[in-house]
Amino acid sequence: MAIRLERRLVPSRAMVFAAPVLAVAATLLVGAVAFTLLGYDGFGAILEIFVYPLFDANRWQDLLVKAAPLALIATGLSVGFRANVWNIGAEGQYVLGGLAGTGIALLTMDREGGWILPLMLLAGIVGGMVWAALPALLRTLLGVSEILSSLMLNYVAIQLLYYLMRGPWKDPEGFNFPQTALFTEWQILPILFEGTLIHIGIPIAAALALAAWFVLARTVAGFEVRVVGLAPQAARYGGFRETRTIWMTLLVGGGFAGLAGVLEAAGPFGQMVPAFPTGYGYTAIIVAFLGRLHPVGILLASLVLALTYVGGESAQTSIGLPAAAIGVFQAMMLFFLLGADILVRYRIAAGTPARAAAPSPTALPRKSGAPA
Repeated sequence: MAIRLERRLVPSRAMVFAAPVLAVAATLLVGAVAFTLLGYDGFGAILEIFVYPLFDANRWQDLLVKAAPLALIATGLSVGFRANVWNIGAEGQYVLGGLAGTGIALLTMDREGGWILPLMLLAGIVGGMVWAALPALLRTLLGVSEILSSLMLNYVAIQLLYYLMRGPWKDPEGFNFPQTALFTEWQILPILFEGTLIHIGIPIAAALALAAWFVLARTVAGFEVRVVGLAPQAARYGGFRETRTIWMTLLVGGGFAGLAGVLEAAGPFGQMVPAFPTGYGYTAIIVAFLGRLHPVGILLASLVLALTYVGGESAQTSIGLPAAAIGVFQAMMLFFLLGADILVRYRIAAGTPARAAAPSPTALPRKSGAPA
């Protein structure tokens, strides 16, 4: 009996929500089997990465801290993705946001005041937007694909980071380590609960995700983004300009990524170091699609992907899982999500499709106008 894919008359709304669940389940199963075949405790790795952190209050703190930048970046990217503007440069925009905020921190090292941290956050947003403006300019003026230009700018941003850490911004009292001086108390994020890791950046990320949902669902700007992505010709007929949408979505994505960068620099890192690029900009792409490009879904998906970081670190020490396993699980999740998305428009059917009956070879063609 043949198995085939049969196109649905109407896309399945149930599969829209079931596909992420299937992708996560397939990742767990295939990941466990694959690492077992490689000689590791595969099923123990699944428990260590995806289960045990959920029942440990201390690791929940780390989980929220890592989910915040993922949610921020993915929310910004989802706005562009809805308009078919493919910003792959969030990693570079994240780095530039962190560098811009660090620049303000270094300029205000000997000053005090509650105005310093807000200025750093504003600088981070502007830094990310400036880096995103470059692919927007190339796309709208020269027709250069934003996929390629934004992706290549990631490497430029990282090289700029390395240069600053080993040169102008290197801490002269840092025992020759390539890093900046530690931020002062006026330059780091406030901790919400004493004795925990939960900083103010976590509720900021959640609030901005909900604000993005409101803008996309309840404003003309959000309607423009959705129409440009779904029906470009109808958007042009309605007076929506594609150029404006490209600029708007790329700047929003860059601003969110830049804010995530400065929140990380002023939060968990407390300074700028060469290890600042953590791959959040790439992982956020998976978060955006796992959350179905919906800000609320992105908040949930960011927790799932944050598990790979938190649990992956534990699995490295407890069962000797290699550091690359984190990337393997993330890649499998995206692979299975793309595969499961096929079931939104197609259903699995058995048997052979019905064929139209062939005309009889003895049948004569009827003349036009002759009675049937």
